[in-house]
Amino acid sequence: MSFKALVVIVMAGILVNNYTLRQFLGICPFLGVSKELKNATGMSIAVIFVMLLATAVTWPIQMFLLVPNNLGYLQTVVFILVIAALVQLVEIALKKFMPPLYNALGVFLPLITTNCAVLAVTIANIDSGYTFVESLFNALGSGLGFFLAMVLFSGVRGHIEASDPPESFKGLPITLVAAAILSLSFFGFNGVVENLFA
Repeated sequence: MSFKALVVIVMAGILVNNYTLRQFLGICPFLGVSKELKNATGMSIAVIFVMLLATAVTWPIQMFLLVPNNLGYLQTVVFILVIAALVQLVEIALKKFMPPLYNALGVFLPLITTNCAVLAVTIANIDSGYTFVESLFNALGSGLGFFLAMVLFSGVRGHIEASDPPESFKGLPITLVAAAILSLSFFGFNGVVENLFA
């Protein structure tokens, strides 16, 4: 595994395979927490951390416990339980050892349990046949892609709030239209990552 391959995995996670803007996973926090940049950033940092931690735990479980014992069909259930447990452990640890960080992220941590993008990354790592290190880099790229989507959409929503759309578009309709346009812009990255080092 070369450094170039790892960079391609990370860049693909950010731009080409963006779970929020290309695969429409993790839409609840994308629409619900992106009104303010501070909240969007806090949620994104928490998601990156949980994606990395969940990948570091679920990959060995899949490879050394589920597959050898022919229990691969339990993958989704086991991964959901692991993610929920990890989120609870992170919340407890932050509350005990880092109260300021817990106060900043505490509201967002329980929401990560229901963020389907975290589950999707852990399953995609297995389905793509990634090694442990490649899986970690894919989780990092996917988390950074979520961060990019949240920050960009937070800026877009700031402009939406300052504008005066037609009455029928106010509120959720204009937000969904803006999200669709932002999503379409990411389709322009097709082929860019693959030819990055050509």
